[in-house]
This record gives sequence, C-alpha cells and structure tokens, in this order.
Amino acid sequence: MFNILSALLAGLIVGVLARWFYPGAVDMTLLETMLLGVGGSLFAGLLVSRGGADFNRAGCLASVVGAMLLIFAGRTLL
Repeated sequence: MFNILSALLAGLIVGVLARWFYPGAVDMTLLETMLLGVGGSLFAGLLVSRGGADFNRAGCLASVVGAMLLIFAGRTLL
C-alpha cells in the first residue's frame, strides 16, 4: 500500500516538473498530472532497460524526460 502511495506522490512531482519544463501551456487535472508522471517513469524505465527482462525504475531526471516525451507524443498524435 505504501509503495503505491509513494509511486503516486513521485508521479505527481515528476508530472508537475514535466509540465513546468515543457514549452507552452499543458492543461491537465491533478489526476492526469499524476498519471503522466507515473507513465513517464515507466516509459523511461523501458527505454533505459531496452525492453529486456531486467526492468529497472528510472531516475528522477529520466522520468521527467519520459513524461515530456509522452506530452509531445500526445500532442503529436491527437
């Protein structure tokens, strides 16, 4: 239970940082920002582990970059 709460709190912090560093306005709710941070961390972890079986959690900087890439992909595709 504590791991889930800490992942959501870290996701919120990463999501806020990604929205702040991303150029232009990014309109999202608090829940969307939290999910963006968690998704950015998972995305960066997949990139760092190169899709192998030794999946590791990404660091804070890599998570923010991963979240920014998700914002970019979302804006490009939608």
